[in-house]
Amino acid sequence: MRRENAVKLPYRRQFLHLAAGAAALPAVSRFAWAQTYPTRPVRMIVGTAPGGAQDILARLMGQWLSERLGQPFVVENRPGGGGNIATEAVVRAPADGYTLLMIGPAHAVNATLYSKLNFNFVRDIAPVAGISREPQILVVNPLFPVRTIPEFIAYAKANPGKINMASSGIGSGPHMMGELFKMMAGIDLLHVPYRGAGAALTDLIAGQVQVMFSSSSIGHIRDGKLRALAVTTATRSELLPDIPAMGEFVPGYEASGFFGLGAPKHTGAEIINSLNREINAALADPRIKDRLTDQGGTVLPGSPADFGKLIADETEKWAKVINFAGLKAE
Repeated sequence: MRRENAVKLPYRRQFLHLAAGAAALPAVSRFAWAQTYPTRPVRMIVGTAPGGAQDILARLMGQWLSERLGQPFVVENRPGGGGNIATEAVVRAPADGYTLLMIGPAHAVNATLYSKLNFNFVRDIAPVAGISREPQILVVNPLFPVRTIPEFIAYAKANPGKINMASSGIGSGPHMMGELFKMMAGIDLLHVPYRGAGAALTDLIAGQVQVMFSSSSIGHIRDGKLRALAVTTATRSELLPDIPAMGEFVPGYEASGFFGLGAPKHTGAEIINSLNREINAALADPRIKDRLTDQGGTVLPGSPADFGKLIADETEKWAKVINFAGLKAE
């Protein structure tokens, strides 16, 4: 199958099938699992280093689940390979509910960005629950001669390929949001990938690059070190009401990061539903909501099928952007 045809797989149908398919397990077996799970520590695999957004969310949810279910939920960081190392570890784990995966935007991107993977994310990971959505902000160096998105687009069209767009790496959220902006606005920006957002922001503040999509720039904006042009949402964010939404100037633009929990395929429906209930309970708790707000996010409640549909939609969306931009990672 050619690669451009492969991205047209029915992602939504596969994820909804995984979300519901565990119900086919024998009733007695499912009842036994529901009565006993968990009886030992549960691993939560995170494909990023400690301190990142996924790691923080995993530890927050892990503490909640530990208190509610009476067993430790232990975060295990396995960075590398754009998150693929962690994903493969969960894919190969027993489908018994004791190995879970923190899911983020990279999983929707990697399905198309990488041509050679030892798993099919849509097929091999069952959605459990969403946790949060996090928009990013398009920021520029204060010396860059634009103050609005229309001015930026006009300047970019007058200077094709001359504006340096920083990101935290190929296929990262900032990179993909920038590529979507380029595609929808019809502009050409020069992508400059860094090893992490910190280095990219440092060079943006220093003027080595001119623009970046970032979720960790609010402090620099308040200090006047960066200028915010838009949040990456269709409408203005309740968290940042004074910053225009990209959708106000580029109709149809929406690009928020999403985070949640997954499990190996064939994990029992009762286990998945139990975890889903507890995570939704956490998202309704004011303390958890406040913590997510501090991270720049909003709660993402719903069923396993709801989360599966979101992942499917995001996978299809980023496949179009990746193919349009001709991106590839090995």
